Amino acid sequence: MADLDALKQKYAPVIETIESFSEYGAKLDSVDLDGEKLHLKGEVPSTVIANRVWDVIKEVDPTYSDLEHEIATTGGETQPYTIKAGDNLSKVSKLFYGHANKYQEIASANGIDNPDHIQVGQEINIPVQS
Repeated sequence: MADLDALKQKYAPVIETIESFSEYGAKLDSVDLDGEKLHLKGEVPSTVIANRVWDVIKEVDPTYSDLEHEIATTGGETQPYTIKAGDNLSKVSKLFYGHANKYQEIASANGIDNPDHIQVGQEINIPVQS
């Protein structure tokens, strides 16, 4: 018999990732057992965030053989983001891609010539990682 607490602990990084994007509309509706698998049901607001969740799933267990999920993507491919105090594009890249070195993709997709010249309140769109 599968142990719900053990599976929740194993997949805690996935659960935490989904919850970390709650301010953008991500939500986790349920975490329970489905037979011998952890069942996650929820939604994310964009393909960008869905891909980030997938990356974390694969980091936890590349086979994810003990995970069943229903994570719907409710929006489009890109993820809107408003620059906050203390942000730089490396930090934004780390948040959405898990790697700080993809900042140039974000800059290019938003017509930003110099990634060091962003302003608080500036609206950008995070593209699907290439």
